[in-house]
Amino acid sequence: MSVVRDGWKFAGAFALGGVMAFAGAANAAERPVAIMGATVFDATGAAPHLANVVIKDDRIVEVGPVVKAPKGAQVINAKGKALLPGFFDVHTHWTPGGEPRISPEIANAYIAAGVTTVNDFHQQPESFAPRRQWISTMASPHVNFVARMSTPGGHGADWADTATTKWVNSPEGARIAVRQLVPYKLDFIKAFSDGWRYGAAPDNTSMDQGTLSALVDEAHKNNLKVLTHTVTVDRGAVAGRAKVDIIAHSLQDREIDQASIDAIKAGGSAYAPTLAVYDPAKGGASKPEARLRAEQKFGYALHNVKALHDAGVTIALGTDAGMTGTPHGVSTLREMELLVTAGLTPSEALIAGTANSAKVLGELQDRGTVEAGKRADLVLIDGRPWENISDVRKTDRVFVDGVLVHGQGTKLPAANGEKAMPVIKAKGALIDDFEGAKGRSSLDTLRMDDMDGGIDRTVQVSQVINRTATDHALSIAARMSAKDKPNAGVIIPLSRGSVQPVDVSAFKGVRFEIRGDGGAYSVGFNTLNGSWSSQVAGGADWRVVDVPFTALEREKSRVAATGPWTGKDVLEVTIDGGRAAGEKMWVEVDNVTFY
Repeated sequence: MSVVRDGWKFAGAFALGGVMAFAGAANAAERPVAIMGATVFDATGAAPHLANVVIKDDRIVEVGPVVKAPKGAQVINAKGKALLPGFFDVHTHWTPGGEPRISPEIANAYIAAGVTTVNDFHQQPESFAPRRQWISTMASPHVNFVARMSTPGGHGADWADTATTKWVNSPEGARIAVRQLVPYKLDFIKAFSDGWRYGAAPDNTSMDQGTLSALVDEAHKNNLKVLTHTVTVDRGAVAGRAKVDIIAHSLQDREIDQASIDAIKAGGSAYAPTLAVYDPAKGGASKPEARLRAEQKFGYALHNVKALHDAGVTIALGTDAGMTGTPHGVSTLREMELLVTAGLTPSEALIAGTANSAKVLGELQDRGTVEAGKRADLVLIDGRPWENISDVRKTDRVFVDGVLVHGQGTKLPAANGEKAMPVIKAKGALIDDFEGAKGRSSLDTLRMDDMDGGIDRTVQVSQVINRTATDHALSIAARMSAKDKPNAGVIIPLSRGSVQPVDVSAFKGVRFEIRGDGGAYSVGFNTLNGSWSSQVAGGADWRVVDVPFTALEREKSRVAATGPWTGKDVLEVTIDGGRAAGEKMWVEVDNVTFY
């Protein structure tokens, strides 16, 4: 059985921060836009004021009370409405386990809420390039691509392979991992530095200060900012001493002390508390003691964001959207409401969700305020959210790169209604003969280990070995973890980063050569419509195995999937084996092809 992994289950829609959000933006120069008579909350600290705003191409070109609409401009009467910079969310997960779960729908949810820039913390770096390509066809917020780093046994490493989350446990290891990520042209790095499991489960490992400091230093040398998963006060102080750029969760195990505040402030770290993901009003805790614990932690979270704000720490906006009960788009608006609940004023909450977030991401010169020369990422609201923060929910129109993406007159690209990236035909029969570049398949995709998840994980070593003097094969050796149904194996993506679905319906099945320890193995396919697999056997001698598509059976999945096998939406091929807890397994595979 192959592990159900969030990273492969969908083809995501993303945009590189600071670039054109979709192809329609290229036409923005044909006709300027004049927003007339709005009350502008520009997020610079100035009081809301009446002004006209002119957009040309992707930029704001004029702002002022006497600015006139250019000849031929599209004029929007904004009298009685508020105009603000588009909102930011520096902590989201574009995962198929979220709400919504399909990437175009996630993009739609954000632009409908006026959210025009987000960070995605969920995907493997191999997926960045194809997702950047796809976003150019779609109306979407700008999406910054964030690579992930954790410790062996740490949070974030407890479900992901090392291609999705780098595992580091020393200062030199952290520096090497950062350098390995740079070629992917990532925007930021997320470090899972705190293994505390909220007092509800056994703790993961945490990243020591020396490793975290080296990670941050190497990232900064490569012009990359670092956000951390940090949820306890003591680890918050460690993050501050390591000079992380943003602490991207609430410190919630106790009320923060002055020494920890001082460490965070001295390190120049900003704070994005993700109150929305912890909000007890969402429900979820069914037992009285669990509800009490959740409410207590949330009380600490509210107290600590106010204490850090009052001490002069920059407050940014993040939600952890995509996690349970934290839907994309509306959770960003809820976060601003919760910042006010914590004691910030509505204006301070709005600045946290705009200029402050832009500043700590290094994007303030480009966007985050309503000023001439800035990117025209704007939200028009029927209300006065600086007086009543809940008015942020009254979205009228939204612009990304000067293009109307939500509201009256919007015409979204067809890609916003699609369920996946356009399907491509299989390039040929060969999937992997293990003769290519290190770690890469014959399709030039990055092979990934496929072991079970959790704190106690199967230990797996996979490597290409000599089969003969001139031929090679993949060898997998594993010691099973202490749990029911542990497994180890390999995932071979059919497209770069498992993003673009591949049509293999012209073939009848998959063929490969195998030998192993004599136990059962599983060959599977991960598709847009769930996972499929069939059992095979492998003994001490090499044998050729044919698995017809008609022999595949659907695997159980937490993501709803229906309908028969079609072969028209395949993302990955998997070969796995499971043994009893604590036992060892080995298998060798070669010449994986369709037939």
